[in-house]
Amino acid sequence: IAYSGTQEKGSPLYKSKSAYYDILEVSPTATHVQIKTAYYKQSFIYHPDKNAGSEEAAFRFSQISEAYSVLGNKALRRKYDRGILSQSPASGQQTGTRHSPSVGATQQNISDFDTFIRSHYGEQLKREQEIRQRREEIIRKKEELYEDMELGRMCQITQIYGTDMSYLIFFFFATNPYQKVNTKYTLKLTLYYILTKHFS
Repeated sequence: IAYSGTQEKGSPLYKSKSAYYDILEVSPTATHVQIKTAYYKQSFIYHPDKNAGSEEAAFRFSQISEAYSVLGNKALRRKYDRGILSQSPASGQQTGTRHSPSVGATQQNISDFDTFIRSHYGEQLKREQEIRQRREEIIRKKEELYEDMELGRMCQITQIYGTDMSYLIFFFFATNPYQKVNTKYTLKLTLYYILTKHFS
């Protein structure tokens, strides 16, 4: 049961009969153990450490924490199922809107989750971060290598037609003294000029 997020904008989640269950992707008849397992699973997927910089993931993580703060508490879950969960501070909770931060997540819940993540997924998170960093580094090096190869090929040609190269660059700067020049663009322009002149 994937949470579609189609709930009316600004409407408090606690007023929906199924929002919390949908967020954790469990049935309203789920046991406490099933709810707790679903919470750990969803929290791991949308954990900030796995989704650095993602506002959507941070928002989903907030919803997941809010859902578990209610469904993970037997008394609050009963009230929620009966449709009498109150927003009043006297109820011992802080229930917010769809755009509010994590609601009612107790320090115990957070502590339990952090302990669970460290014991079960600590190494996996670390490996995923290292793999992501290596992948980004490989992409960066490939881009640099491609640029170096491209510039190298151009330089080989300009060595053959050095006089024309010098003339064109001199002409370009002489006529555009305040122009900010992109080196790669200038070399491409020079190459085009040389090939056009000598092979046309």
